[in-house]
Amino acid sequence: MIEESTGLETIERRIREAGLKVTPQRINVLQMLLAGSHPTAEYLIEKVREKYSSISSSTIYHILDAFVEKGVIGKVYTHGDVMRYDAILENHHHLHDIKSDRIEDYFDEQLFQQIKKYFEDNPISGFELTDIKVKLRGKFSNNNSK
Repeated sequence: MIEESTGLETIERRIREAGLKVTPQRINVLQMLLAGSHPTAEYLIEKVREKYSSISSSTIYHILDAFVEKGVIGKVYTHGDVMRYDAILENHHHLHDIKSDRIEDYFDEQLFQQIKKYFEDNPISGFELTDIKVKLRGKFSNNNSK
């Protein structure tokens, strides 16, 4: 699992390995993605502008689009098709709180393997399974984040 305190060198390497130029703005956007819990573009714009006040919204959208296209991050859709971004690329699932729209990562390799095995044993005709993501919708209790 990726730690929230992912170092600058790791962030720069991740950007560079995607074939993108390492810029302060890209570093800052990826840092915000790694520190946040599936932020929206609007949230990222607000946070990045705290450090780079003159950065345009379109520049941040271009950074996000490039990150998604190059596989640096993924997209997560919530109820109502609100798009959020996910910087964790490892196999994981999502817990989605229907009251607050909060999304938490859920890591369970056994669940992943069971679903993968199920579809290996029961393939869908004309469909190639390339990824498995489960979104569990429910309500977090007041005291627990997971």
